[in-house]
Amino acid sequence: MPPRQWHRPPPRRKSGMGVVGVLGVVFGGMAALFVLVVIGAAMMRGSDRSDTTNPVAIPTYSPSESATEDDEPFPTRTRTQTQTDEPTTDVTPPTRTVNRSLKRNTMYLAGALPRLNCRGGNVNIFNHSQVKALIMKTSRCMDQGWGSILQKQGIQFSKPNWAIAATKGRGACGDYPSPGNIVPYYCPRNNTIYVSTSATTRGNANSRGYGQLLSWHGSITSIMAHEYGHHVQKITGLMESYWSSEAQAGQSAKLALSRRLELQATCFAGMWMRSVATSYPVSTANRGRLYWFHGQLGDHPQYPRDHGKPVNNNRWFRQGWERSKTHQCNTWMAPSSTVS
Repeated sequence: MPPRQWHRPPPRRKSGMGVVGVLGVVFGGMAALFVLVVIGAAMMRGSDRSDTTNPVAIPTYSPSESATEDDEPFPTRTRTQTQTDEPTTDVTPPTRTVNRSLKRNTMYLAGALPRLNCRGGNVNIFNHSQVKALIMKTSRCMDQGWGSILQKQGIQFSKPNWAIAATKGRGACGDYPSPGNIVPYYCPRNNTIYVSTSATTRGNANSRGYGQLLSWHGSITSIMAHEYGHHVQKITGLMESYWSSEAQAGQSAKLALSRRLELQATCFAGMWMRSVATSYPVSTANRGRLYWFHGQLGDHPQYPRDHGKPVNNNRWFRQGWERSKTHQCNTWMAPSSTVS
């Protein structure tokens, strides 16, 4: 509700006050102060509520919640820590259980990415060699950021491979780019991200390139951070659990699962761009351009609904940026309206 309009009371004639009047003023002032404190607290609560609704999608999941069998389409794995001392018969080696399910994955306990020193530099995105150098440089920062927080949770980390062509090529999961397409792709068969720099920036056939939407190189970096997000899903078991669920689903449910997978990768991209915002740097103006950019991407008419509406792609990129913790990217427990 909007704040009430406060009207100034009509002025009173000045007159002397006795002891009762003084006490009345003192207690009246204390009462007024108490009322102001209550009103201020209520306004702050109202402000917090409004900050967590539109346009950011807030999952109801809390990382402190325990997993149940119904939440685990894919089994957990137990990692045993190596003992450096001589083994004894009465000591059991400590173990750490890594949950690889969709909803209660261990990676949701990892928290925020560290703030990294990762400079984007002055890159012309229409120059193949410059874009390739930018991708390889920022990929090392992604390795550093994601590796540090996942390993702390007992998740075995490995770097993805990269295949970057000026025009086109053939990878383990097919041509890149595919006919009439511009997007790079992550191939889980060999943990490789395939990129055609010309298609990604300039477009391919009737598909506009990302560079035609936003010529600032941060747009390309954020797309690569999305593809890297798929690699994070692979090594944490999220992708295996997705496959397990998809194998038992009908066509409509398959598309719904795909949207949650893709929007989660977008959320991870928002997290990573936030982690390098100071050094890259991402100015306030360019942050706004990134929000707009990700609001142009997603499912459009006459295409399969497998990535999510542009408005939800924008929402989840902002979720990763503004909430900036792994459990806030749990699309698997988010309302269906936010992953449509």
